[in-house]
Amino acid sequence: MTDKREITLELGDKNFTFNLAPQDVTKYFNGMTASNKVAPTHNLLINTVKADQRDELRALIINPVMTMQLAGVLLEEYAPDVEIIVKKHSSTLSA
Repeated sequence: MTDKREITLELGDKNFTFNLAPQDVTKYFNGMTASNKVAPTHNLLINTVKADQRDELRALIINPVMTMQLAGVLLEEYAPDVEIIVKKHSSTLSA
């Protein structure tokens, strides 16, 4: 995976292009707290969308549920494709 990725999401009949880098995602995760999730998510979307699309995006993410859904799709697309398997340990102790 490259450091920076351009991701275009179609929302209704509009396309929004985001440029995400590891530092953007790190800042987003570090800004989230138990009582503050929507503001960092809003900032991630607004700060990474193409500048000429910001005003149009702002109008769409007034609803906090839309904000969270959009960021969820964006982060899912940004995530690398890695297969992770959780190994289960036996519940019995070996002697």
